[in-house]
Amino acid sequence: PDAHDPHPQTPGILETPGTLDLEEIMGDLSSYNDTYSNDTFLDYDATPCHNRFCPLFQRVAPPFLAATCAAAALATGALLVALAKRPQAWRWPQSRALVAQLALGTALFAALLPELAAGVAWGWHLGTGLCRLTHFLWHWSVFAQALLVASSSCGTAWARWDPRSRRLAVVLWAVALLLATPAALVSGVAAGTACVQRSVGILAPAYLLHLALCLCLLLLLPAGLLLAALAVPRLRASWATGAGLTWLFLGLWGPYGAGLAAEFLLQAGLLEPTCGSFEHFDLALGLSEGLGVLHCGLGPLAQLLARRC
Repeated sequence: PDAHDPHPQTPGILETPGTLDLEEIMGDLSSYNDTYSNDTFLDYDATPCHNRFCPLFQRVAPPFLAATCAAAALATGALLVALAKRPQAWRWPQSRALVAQLALGTALFAALLPELAAGVAWGWHLGTGLCRLTHFLWHWSVFAQALLVASSSCGTAWARWDPRSRRLAVVLWAVALLLATPAALVSGVAAGTACVQRSVGILAPAYLLHLALCLCLLLLLPAGLLLAALAVPRLRASWATGAGLTWLFLGLWGPYGAGLAAEFLLQAGLLEPTCGSFEHFDLALGLSEGLGVLHCGLGPLAQLLARRC
């Protein structure tokens, strides 16, 4: 384990030179670059537990991120062209102002993927400052899109681009900027070559704040909006005209929010770790984050298809 990691070890894990504990599994798509040549062994009733996620991640993540970035660039470019050439076709609830801001968010997110892919493939050599800036921008994009989707589901603020909607846009992006700050505080470079999302203990105040914000925006917010839409007929009206496709973003990131909650419970010792949880949890968390990353390509494409239909 990394020398900088101050958190207590997960109960039941015997540390050996080849051991990878649950703290070191997937916390972010750029979290791992070190090669683990040996299998991982834990002693749960003398049963060997194997974790082969890191080699798999290093093989799959770089081409996945590169392909997603390319798809996002094409889809976002096509969406921006459609917004420019046919502005009259974009009306509430998928108004031009809202869709343009969502496209801006996905473009910012996709622009970070090449350096993350390079960091996974060849190691992070850009320093701690750029690592933290990358995580900051990553979360700023995600949080801003979540707030934009929520605001579009609760009224007609984006029906036109007027002073009211412009003020709302400034407020939402500023709030997302503030909420993304803890992500920069808890990220860092591990072992000199890996830009990780969490370089502090699981119970560090900054990480607890960051985790709470992620859970609020990626789990509690969509759950509250869904319940409100089911209870209020006026909110369901926007779904009938295609605004429900903007929920694609929240649906893709929801599993990752649940994964972060499960990781905290395991790391804090609130759930008893088992061979099964050790062998499969990091893979599930990695897949859920990969699902969220797909939003930057699928979101603009869904907006285009919805308007075309």
